[in-house]
Amino acid sequence: VQLQASGGGSVQSGGSLRLSCVASGSFTRIATLAWYRQAPQKQREFVAAITSTDDIRYADSVKGRFTVSKDKDKNTLCLQMTSLKPEDTGVYYCNSGSRRIGDIYYPSSFWGQGTLVTVSS
Repeated sequence: VQLQASGGGSVQSGGSLRLSCVASGSFTRIATLAWYRQAPQKQREFVAAITSTDDIRYADSVKGRFTVSKDKDKNTLCLQMTSLKPEDTGVYYCNSGSRRIGDIYYPSSFWGQGTLVTVSS
C-alpha cells in the first residue's frame, strides 16, 4: 500500500485548503480511507473517513467545515477544508484500512507521509 498526500500549506484563519491523497496497492479501492491529523505536541486524532460504500464520518471539531470525498477513478482521497482555524494546524495524514468500532475510528498501519497545514490567526 502506498499513500501520497499533498496540498498542505499556510493560510490565514478563515481560509481554505484542499488536501489530496493518491492511494495505490492491495485493497485500497475497497478499504476505508481516512484523514488523521497531529498537532504539535499532541496525539494524532481522527478527522474524517469514507468507506468503499461512501459512508462518511467526521470528527465533531470539523463537521460543517470539512468535506471528505473520493475520486474512485483515480483512487484519490480528498479533504476540502474551509473556515480554517488556528487549531486545525498540524500534519495531516491519510490512512488506508481504518476500522470503526462504535463511534470511534481506529487507523491501520498504512499511512501516507503527511502534509503540513498551518493556520495563522
